[in-house]
Amino acid sequence: MLQPAHGRPRQVGAKGEGPIAPAVRVASPAEAAAIGQLLHDFNSEYDEPTPGPDRLAERIRRLLAGGDTIVLLGGTGPEGVAVLRFRAAIWSDAPECYLAELYVVPEHRGRGLGRALMEGAIEVARARGADHMDLGTSEDDIAARSLYESLGFINREGGSDGPLTYFYERDL
Repeated sequence: MLQPAHGRPRQVGAKGEGPIAPAVRVASPAEAAAIGQLLHDFNSEYDEPTPGPDRLAERIRRLLAGGDTIVLLGGTGPEGVAVLRFRAAIWSDAPECYLAELYVVPEHRGRGLGRALMEGAIEVARARGADHMDLGTSEDDIAARSLYESLGFINREGGSDGPLTYFYERDL
């Protein structure tokens, strides 16, 4: 279920078929502390550096105010987060959407919350007019790769028979 910051919840996913997905909502700036904590926990779980939940919350408030970032929260705690960043595209007049982060608290994994967050992210991206979404994940994150592939994401150029694509990064 995708719940706007204000208004009634609605079903996300293919034609509303199947069981009701866990509740997913668009976050408001007032929820920056919860978002910061989830992002901090995410990086801590994978032994990645983090500036701490308070600084992350501050950054999230600024990003949300800038208009090019949307955050989705899932569950009642919340127990999951998806961070979407929008940017102007080169090859299309439509914006591109980058899934910057997707995280579900370990105790809540395997219950459909990650899928609900991803379906909500796709819905939000389409509603913003995006015609492309990209993301990165590690080779050994089989669960995430399986989720992304089940939703139609590919890592092959030009289609399923194309050459493997790579995502590179570098600290500057």
